[in-house]
Amino acid sequence: MANTVIQVPANKMEEIKAFYKPFFTGKTPPGALFSAKKQGLTITAYKSGKVMFQGADGANEAAKWGTVAEAAGVKSKSSGSPLPPQFSSKNVLGSDEVGTGDFFGPITVCACYVDREQMPLLTSLGVKDSKAMKDPEICRIAEKIIPIVPHSVLACPNPKYNELVASGMNQGKMKALLHNRALSNVLARIAPTRPEAILIDQFAEKNAYYRYLANEREIVREDVYFATKAEGLHLSVAAASIIARYKFVQIFAEIEHELGMTLTKGAGAKVDQEAAQIIARYGLDTLHQYTKEHFANTDKAIRLARK
Repeated sequence: MANTVIQVPANKMEEIKAFYKPFFTGKTPPGALFSAKKQGLTITAYKSGKVMFQGADGANEAAKWGTVAEAAGVKSKSSGSPLPPQFSSKNVLGSDEVGTGDFFGPITVCACYVDREQMPLLTSLGVKDSKAMKDPEICRIAEKIIPIVPHSVLACPNPKYNELVASGMNQGKMKALLHNRALSNVLARIAPTRPEAILIDQFAEKNAYYRYLANEREIVREDVYFATKAEGLHLSVAAASIIARYKFVQIFAEIEHELGMTLTKGAGAKVDQEAAQIIARYGLDTLHQYTKEHFANTDKAIRLARK
């Protein structure tokens, strides 16, 4: 069985844990944080920060989260190039995504262009790593910066998401397509201005990212950099993350309104119970309209609804 291992920082580990939580096996090896099984793959995360992907498609699954630390005992080189000196003060187009680990709601991607003249204002408005903020604060800041910064925010509706998954597409490719299109949109809006660099919050290795885009007519390649924890490296990614989260929260609220019930973000046990309530009230087809149906939450909700 092919093994791929990546090394991730603590905040990325929390994101990985939340994403695979619906697939936990309940059996945790020594030194591990969790073990999960998903579509023929076994994913094991360790306290050391390493995550092992075992299975035929392990390399592609691992590429969603970071660079390869070691595979089959052989160390690999990190993908992407080091950022240029004084990167944080450059005019940069950055992109980030949210919603990948949430059962309810869409994957949402935003690309945002920030030049150095805007930086003092954005900082004064509270733009920073959104992981350190709660949704109400994120929304307040987003409403202030949306009129200021050139951006493009794209969401993949749940029915379309489910259709793409059924066709064999994975989240990594969906995210790559959304990032590329959002970046293209902003480049068109700011033309003839060109950013000094483009920074993507890394969810896949550079080569895997561009493989996902192989069939796209327009691919953004020039001056593109990939980095984990990119929100802390440039305000453009921090702003993009805030706007993406704001859009996700808006859509999430619309879902709650349409269903007439309060919902929980993420993919935990409370989500299972809420999904079961939706099945009981409206039926399974309605649930699929608002969720990522391949998550294990679907089967758990069906079992709960039958009790």
